[in-house]
Amino acid sequence: MSMLSKTISCPFCGHPVHMDIEVTDEDQDYIEDCSNCCNPIHLKVHKDILHHSVQIFVDAEDEQYY
Repeated sequence: MSMLSKTISCPFCGHPVHMDIEVTDEDQDYIEDCSNCCNPIHLKVHKDILHHSVQIFVDAEDEQYY
C-alpha cells in the first residue's frame, strides 16, 4: 500500500484540489468534497499491476451512466 499525491480539477468549479490517494491492490470508488465549492467529487482508483501504473478517474458525483 502506498500514497499518491495528485492535484485534480473539480468537475464543478474547475478549482485545483490537492488529494492524497491511498493506492491498494483493489480498485477504489469513493467521494471527496471539493475544498472550494463543497460539491462531491467522485473518484475511482485502479492499480494496473501489469503496466505498473495507477489510473484515477474523476467525475461529478451526480453524473449518470447508461
